[in-house]
Amino acid sequence: MRLITTDLLKFGTILLGFTLLVLSCQEENMANDPLKIAVIGLTHTHVHWIFESEKRGDIEIVGIVESNRALAERYGERHDYDMSIVYANHEALIESASFEAVAAFGSIYEHLEVVQTYAPLGKHIMVEKPLAVSLEHALEMDSLARANDIHLLTNYETTWYPSNHEVYQLVKNENRVGPIRKIVVRDGHKGPKKIGVNEEFLSWLVDPELNGGGAIIDFGCYGANLATWLMDGQRPKRVTAITQQQQPENNPLVDDEAIILLDYDTTVAVLQPSWNWPIGRKDMGVYGLDGVAYADNRNELRLRMATGYDTFDEQKLTLSLREPPYDDPFSFFAALVRRNIEMTQNDLSGLTNNLLVVEILEAAKESAEKGVAVTFK
Repeated sequence: MRLITTDLLKFGTILLGFTLLVLSCQEENMANDPLKIAVIGLTHTHVHWIFESEKRGDIEIVGIVESNRALAERYGERHDYDMSIVYANHEALIESASFEAVAAFGSIYEHLEVVQTYAPLGKHIMVEKPLAVSLEHALEMDSLARANDIHLLTNYETTWYPSNHEVYQLVKNENRVGPIRKIVVRDGHKGPKKIGVNEEFLSWLVDPELNGGGAIIDFGCYGANLATWLMDGQRPKRVTAITQQQQPENNPLVDDEAIILLDYDTTVAVLQPSWNWPIGRKDMGVYGLDGVAYADNRNELRLRMATGYDTFDEQKLTLSLREPPYDDPFSFFAALVRRNIEMTQNDLSGLTNNLLVVEILEAAKESAEKGVAVTFK
């Protein structure tokens, strides 16, 4: 009897070990599998990014929700996807496709509906910037994401700029310019109509309800996101903003020019979102007591150290792309879902940062409307 029991124990131990080995292999294989993702909406032209990113192999687009069949067919010809994966609504996608995550490319107002639909199903979500049209929407989205234990990311083009991350390294980790005293972020172009965005995008981009505002939202979010990151998630004491409408013929319902001031204890951030820049730009300067670091564009950076009243030593850098998956939003998303990487508390893509971004933008709109500074509690 003792021999039989001993043999059974040995067999059980072997079986357990084999089972654990199989599970480990399955987890390892899954960690390397492309993330099955559905695209929700095609009206935001940043959607072309995800179709190009799919070629890297980190994601697989298994479904698209778009009610505008003509738009879906037009993009299908461009990106060579089969129209059989295009669904007219959320219900049809959920019933027919197997997926792990969604990426939203509709209006900003629709972000809440996307989270209301897919968070309870346990699907991870990425939306285009900004997170939401209002703090009310943002807080409900945050609550749903936390209750259902999903990732809810916000994608900004500037998150993937090596120049911005090198500025952070120089300023925050190496203290090269001294304590931060001023952050200046300039973003925008000559205006959506002037640069020729398609009608499907333009129709909601210049709508105050569907986009939340004009340039103050479309490009103000970039600066709020970067300033919040550089300030370690610190809330500003006050937000002051002015807006103008310099192109009423093109943007009759929304602002196209804004200046936003964020007042911290020992630092000020100056955000200049605009649809009136003659040349498109996304650049940043971070000024310390001893010098300044400029991220002039995606890859170029200048570090200037003061040597006198108006003299300085300058170092210029041209940077390579960041290492995968930190060079692409959808590769990053896949790696995060697969638990191959982790996000920091104040990550540029994360909820903590982007809830504050929406709060800043809402205060900026209030300040511009009332002509007063808005004090944060």
